[in-house]
Amino acid sequence: MWNSVWHLLLAICGWAVFAYMIFVLCFYFMMFIISAFQLRKQYQLNDEEPYEALLAVSYTTPLSILVPAYNESVGIIGSVRSLLGIEYPEYEVIVVNDGSSDDTLKKLIEEFSLVKMNRVVRKQVETKEVKAVYRSKLYDYLYVVDKQNGGKSDALNAGINLSNYPYFCSIDGDSVLERDAFLKVMKPIIDSDGEVIASGGSIRIANGCKIENGAVVSIGLDTQPLVVMQIIEYLRAFLMGRIGLSRHNLLLIVSGAFGVFSKRWVIEAGGYSHTVGEDMELVVRLHRLIKQKKTNNQIVYIPDPVCWTEAPDEIKYLRRQRNRWHRGLFDSLWKHKEMLFNPKYGSIGMISMPYFVFIELIGPVMEMLGYLFIVISLVVGGIYVEFAYLLFLLMVVYGSLYSMAAVLLEEWSLRKYPKVSDIAKLFVFSLTESFWYRPLTVIWRCHGLLDVIRNKKGWGDMQRKGVSQ
Repeated sequence: MWNSVWHLLLAICGWAVFAYMIFVLCFYFMMFIISAFQLRKQYQLNDEEPYEALLAVSYTTPLSILVPAYNESVGIIGSVRSLLGIEYPEYEVIVVNDGSSDDTLKKLIEEFSLVKMNRVVRKQVETKEVKAVYRSKLYDYLYVVDKQNGGKSDALNAGINLSNYPYFCSIDGDSVLERDAFLKVMKPIIDSDGEVIASGGSIRIANGCKIENGAVVSIGLDTQPLVVMQIIEYLRAFLMGRIGLSRHNLLLIVSGAFGVFSKRWVIEAGGYSHTVGEDMELVVRLHRLIKQKKTNNQIVYIPDPVCWTEAPDEIKYLRRQRNRWHRGLFDSLWKHKEMLFNPKYGSIGMISMPYFVFIELIGPVMEMLGYLFIVISLVVGGIYVEFAYLLFLLMVVYGSLYSMAAVLLEEWSLRKYPKVSDIAKLFVFSLTESFWYRPLTVIWRCHGLLDVIRNKKGWGDMQRKGVSQ
């Protein structure tokens, strides 16, 4: 009897994973088609309508750039220098030192000749105590806020309180921007006359690139397989996932490393919340506010503007990052769970929320069941072996082939990597994803869900080596 029950459970598990994989493959194929058309359309638009024209017009929206920094001593100077040299008519840079225990603040003071200033800060959103506000004698549009440690969301809220302009951009302290990135990410906001309330750009891996004085001199690939796989993963997430969702205003994530928001809307939504996934949670809350106010405002993703950021090159730090991301995903979806399948929230409740719950959140669990089924079937033998081979083939298509498609999209449209050898290397590595890298990320994300059950909080320590020479 127990043997029959065991075989029945194994069969149910196998067919459930098989059906799930078929559904996800169909969904991603549809996303690939949408992304390909959108990328090509955007690429042609860039040729016809140069973004540099925005530099000469009077109606370009001024921008506040917020840089939360906690123990970013290694890369903060290069990141700030990249911001001071961007192509944009009117902006300010506000670095928020969130109680760093290293010499982040000292380096900023010395490098940019900062002096304390008497500044009354209007508290539009609650934050930890601000100790001091500094202004650069070299660049009058550079400010540094020194405050008690409260986490990234608290640092961003402090920056919002200090900012002077109607739109703000959040930038990670280890990031480097391309010079025209803000012209590109702000264009849909300027053109929409306020209808677009948030706009996000692409995040790329800076490891392996040559960066001097905060500027990307040449683009290249890192030699470490772990970093190369992250490059492929980012291409897949941004070029295939976010473009497809943005096409129909279904985007629930604007990366915290590079995103522009309407200050008025963010303050009305209550600012950033104290969660490990503060960037996604804010976007979901903004979508909710849009539906409640019954407006046609949009949150968009622009593939071309690129922010280069340092990626973990050691497994222990990458594991912590992916664990934290998945906990953040759960927190954001759980806080707004009443939106799921709720027609009151339109396509966000009926399409976007189910996608993030059943594909992004639960996906690693289903993949883990698939791996377990394959291993058990090979041990048990019999009729399950052929089915296990079929399931593994599906998982290879789900992982490796879609990553290969993302690399092809990159080469077909944006062409950020100039060397043919780099594209070939990415293509070859994407073939190997299902055999080692994807199982690792599945394990880390499943562990993140276990940490949610155990109520684990916090970011976990991350190592910064710096990307700017």
